[in-house]
Amino acid sequence: MGKTTKAGFNQIEKISLSVTNWVGTPVSILAHSLFFIGIFGLNFLGLSLDKILLVLTTAVSLEAIYLAIFIQMTVNKTRADLQGVEDDIEDIQEDVKGLETDVEEISEDIDQIQVEEKSEEENAEEALDNIESQLQKVMESLDHLKQQVHQHNQPHE
Repeated sequence: MGKTTKAGFNQIEKISLSVTNWVGTPVSILAHSLFFIGIFGLNFLGLSLDKILLVLTTAVSLEAIYLAIFIQMTVNKTRADLQGVEDDIEDIQEDVKGLETDVEEISEDIDQIQVEEKSEEENAEEALDNIESQLQKVMESLDHLKQQVHQHNQPHE
């Protein structure tokens, strides 16, 4: 389909949608009412009732055909729009599933980090306790050595 044909088709589609939107308005009701009053008013201008009814029946039949086409166009457009929305919802659901997986992985990583931190804290506490114990022994040894040195430096009697 060439650009001109496609552009012309798009213009026809826009006009059709505008007409469809207009038909469902209070202005449309007023215009149709005035049209029907005007058609029957032709009787006062000397047109026979048979001809008026023939023109009116033909006009109403043609309008019914076009309204059916407009309704089908609206249904088709709505169906296409809903398909697009459905596709978007499926994409969003897939994204949410992916996010849920990412959140679960992050949660597992956090749990692992917390366990590692606890283990490191316990190791640090254990190391500090060990150092404290060794320092205590060194202090006791120093005290013992001091006493020995002090006793050794005392004059013997």
